[in-house]
Amino acid sequence: MLERLRALAADLRLAPFGVLRLRPGEVPGMQSLILLGPDEPGFWAHFTASPEYGDGAPDPMNRWSERVIGDLAETLGAQAVFPFGGPPYAPFIDWARRSGRAHLSPVGLLVHDRAGLMLSYRGALAFAERLPLPSAAPSPCDTCATQPCRDACPVGALQGSHYDVPRCKADLDRAENDCMTKGCAVRRACPLSQSYGRQMAQSAFHMRAFR
Repeated sequence: MLERLRALAADLRLAPFGVLRLRPGEVPGMQSLILLGPDEPGFWAHFTASPEYGDGAPDPMNRWSERVIGDLAETLGAQAVFPFGGPPYAPFIDWARRSGRAHLSPVGLLVHDRAGLMLSYRGALAFAERLPLPSAAPSPCDTCATQPCRDACPVGALQGSHYDVPRCKADLDRAENDCMTKGCAVRRACPLSQSYGRQMAQSAFHMRAFR
């Protein structure tokens, strides 16, 4: 199942970002979950060519995700689940950590073994069967000698156990702050983020939504 999904998702510039066993009742009737994230490089070019991006309506990426992941679910006999559309919201942060491929970073954000601090989930597919679970990946932070994420925020808004969102947003208008055009400086500082291939235009898109 995972290899078939991987092949189908690749055409949409999506990739499996983790597999986990669901607890009873989390997604009624389902036992396994596959998390889906952007397959870089190439995701942004694929998304911006979609009808959702160009139609001028709100939330184009969420609507694109609902359409393409919904189609995948129908093809594979699964149930699509999304991190938006609540409340209530599906527990994607908990699922990410239980997948063994996302870990808590020194700045408190989740870090992924492939996407680094640029980690995002466009949705997930829940299956009734018990899918085999891949081996867990160690946290990439354990072998990151310099951990540049710790000092990358220009106003120190990310301090591990605390994220000062008002302080972060208040600094975005400062001329020297390039987070709005290039993406969060902390996320960019991660060596894995730098090798992931996300376009700055995509990061700017998410920063506009965040603001």
